[in-house]
Amino acid sequence: MHAPYEVPRIVVSGSPLADADVDLIIIPVAEDGAESAARHHDGPLGNELRSALDRGEFRGKANEIFTARPAGWRASRVVFVGGGPRHEVGAERIRRMAVSAAQAARHQKRARIAWADLEPGTLGAAARIELVAEAFVLANFDNGVHKSRDGQRFFISDATILTSDDVAAAAGTGRAMGESINAARVLINEPGNYLTPTVMADRAASLASVSGITADVLDEKQIAALNMGLLLGVARGSAEPPRLLVLKYAGPGAGGKNVLGLVGKGITFDTGGLSLKPADGMERMKDDMAGGASVVAALRSIAQQQLPIRAMAVVPMTENMPGGKATKPGDILTAASGLTVEVNNTDAEGRLILGDGLWYARQQGATHLVDVATLTGAVVVALGKITTGVYGTPQPWVDQITRAADRAGEKVWPMPLFDEYKEQLKSDIADMVNSPGRPAGSITAAMFLKEFVGNGPWAHLDIAGTAWAEDAKSWQPKGATGTMIRTLIEVARGFAG
Repeated sequence: MHAPYEVPRIVVSGSPLADADVDLIIIPVAEDGAESAARHHDGPLGNELRSALDRGEFRGKANEIFTARPAGWRASRVVFVGGGPRHEVGAERIRRMAVSAAQAARHQKRARIAWADLEPGTLGAAARIELVAEAFVLANFDNGVHKSRDGQRFFISDATILTSDDVAAAAGTGRAMGESINAARVLINEPGNYLTPTVMADRAASLASVSGITADVLDEKQIAALNMGLLLGVARGSAEPPRLLVLKYAGPGAGGKNVLGLVGKGITFDTGGLSLKPADGMERMKDDMAGGASVVAALRSIAQQQLPIRAMAVVPMTENMPGGKATKPGDILTAASGLTVEVNNTDAEGRLILGDGLWYARQQGATHLVDVATLTGAVVVALGKITTGVYGTPQPWVDQITRAADRAGEKVWPMPLFDEYKEQLKSDIADMVNSPGRPAGSITAAMFLKEFVGNGPWAHLDIAGTAWAEDAKSWQPKGATGTMIRTLIEVARGFAG
């Protein structure tokens, strides 16, 4: 197995562009600033940018790339990356611009790169630089780690951010965030035979082994002692035993009674159980633990930033397999909370293990909950593969989550949880069914989770459509995206405030 990524050294420098001792300089250009950029840079570029604008080869559109050779500069190449209209250059756009340009540098085999902080857009200097540093780490990701031949693997070794602002701390934070996101992407990409529940628990606990975090891995006997019948019911069909990972963080100076609880779905492979999924595309179901990896990576970054809060991450982990002891459609399981569930679809297993996980997080003192899960195909029907669905109560807490996502540059959309939807959960023989059918499928799944969250704010992020990229983009390879990690970090920052 090859290293899935390398973390480049990142420094901040006030050096002029011409004097930057790098192989390649990235210059961001807003669409409405392209003419000005041509006038400013075409001396050393011999009018290359001007000619590209006249030909329509480069216009400064979002993530558009143009490469030129500067004369008299220490760098042998300049990459201009488009940002689109300046008023649209927010967090998501800056991150994508920086990743796209850094990927171009990798393809050109330029190991030492620099970013010229010339296009402020809508964000302050520290926010911009944090995003750029994060993006340079993300751009160094390689998902072909199990290939037996190295091929054309090449990583950026050094990145310099050229700015007059004092933003070294922001660059360090962004670098660490990028590393946490990449580590989560590695886990999400891992095949099910490599990442069993026990292996995931150990690797996730290792990922979270930073100052301020304590880790506890509960085995199947301890899970049974907690009467987690939903988690155990899903695990019955697998030869691999389940695990429950519990991470707790106490930041410096954290006071008060509020505790942020992050709960992630950890299905390391999902066949659908006896309600077997179609063969076509089932290989993708190795990503069904993306929510679990995300909350672990987020808590790691929260601890690295030493945010003055108390927080925890709870991740129930198991496979969903159709073994001889598997839960059957029609079986009744009893949750740790005491609620009984008629299982009419074993492929609606994520909400079952999250039910026990949410209950446990509340028992451990979480006052505010956020769960993250690749939960339903229904959310993909509703929102496609671009937007994460957010559900929760009360509304001010949901609003906090959506504002955090906006700051993080990630797309979410609030979905309703009207009481009438609960009618679909009714069972004739138990407290509720686990799968009420196709109508409003993502909403009824959230309504099911709501039964286990107790009192206090709770939000659910359904990432079934956004956790995996089916096609490679200039800013994202095919595979795990690491979505919502940044949003959870922003939630924690708001929590600290």
